[in-house]
Formats: sequence, structure tokens, C-alpha cells
Amino acid sequence: MKTTLTTKIIAGIYKGKSIELPSLETTRSSKNILKESFFNVLQYDAIDTIFIEAFGGSGSIGLEALSRGARHSYFCEIDKKSYKILEKNCKNIDSEKSTAILGDTFEVLPKLINNSLKNVPIVVYIDPPFDFREGMENIYDRTFNMVESFENANIFLIAFEHKSDLILQEQIGDFIKYKDKKFGNSSLSYYKRIDEK
Repeated sequence: MKTTLTTKIIAGIYKGKSIELPSLETTRSSKNILKESFFNVLQYDAIDTIFIEAFGGSGSIGLEALSRGARHSYFCEIDKKSYKILEKNCKNIDSEKSTAILGDTFEVLPKLINNSLKNVPIVVYIDPPFDFREGMENIYDRTFNMVESFENANIFLIAFEHKSDLILQEQIGDFIKYKDKKFGNSSLSYYKRIDEK
């Protein structure tokens, strides 16, 4: 009998609701301690934002953001099995305020950010699948190039979840690193717009 892996929403209006996790062969879920730390940093800044989870997986970060007051969450996921689970999680948590997109993040996300989302504050959460899929050797370089292509001035925060042994550069495009936090093998690096005080 196959066991379904799940996690739960930590806080907010959907606290305690279950989120199904895709197979560990195709995606990995962010640890709860890391997720909690991220939202402790974000706090009330999550309210009324557009939240984008660049590599959707289960959607656990973006759905947590919805629970804590985000206006809408968008998710990109290229793996079809993971996408089906992501879509199911969005429907179970809040179908009206969540949008799951099946496609290549590197193609979908710049178009979404640069062409579709206007006049709303945006948070982008980027957790590249660095160690689970073939062809991911240059995943970080591709991700940095993608961030450099973002032209939307409404992005006020970009957070990278990454391997702790990788030190991310101080500046990526229009964004500058202002905070790092380590959680064992995983770390979070926070970037804000250079022109923000």
C-alpha cells in the first residue's frame, strides 16, 4: 500500500490543512523550520501581495502565503505528476486565489512577471530542483539569468532556497542580498531592490 506524504499549513486562516507532497524522486519539500523562518522574516509584508513560487512542487510555500494574507499565489511546475498534485492542493486550500501553471519556469515566469502583474507588490520564492532532476547542473546560473530578466518594479523581495555550501552573489540584476539564514544543508538568501531603503 502506497503511503501519501503530506505536510500542513503552519499558520493563518488555513492553519492545519493538509498539503499532499509529490514523490521525492521529482521534487523535495521545504522543511517546516525553514518555511516558518521565511514567514517570520516576511511577516505582515505577505498581506495583499502577489506571491510567486517559481518551482511549484507541492505549492507549500505559496499556499502558506495565501493562508497568511497574500492576495494571490502563482506556481510554475514542469513535472506533470507534481503538477497534478499541485493543482489538487490549490483546489483544496483556495482555488480562487491560486493559479498553477504547467510549464517551464524559465519561459513562463518572466512573461508572467513582466507582462501580466501590474501595480501590485510581488514576492518571488525560488527553490531550484538542484539535486533531483537530470540536466540541472547549471540550474543556478539559469535562475540568476531569469532574475536579471525581471523588469517589474513591483517586486520587493526575492528569496532563494539553496544548498548551504553555495554562497550566492551579492547582486543579481536589480536586486541586492541583505540576509542569509542557514538550516543544515539548506539555506535562505534574501534579496531586495537596490533602490529600496
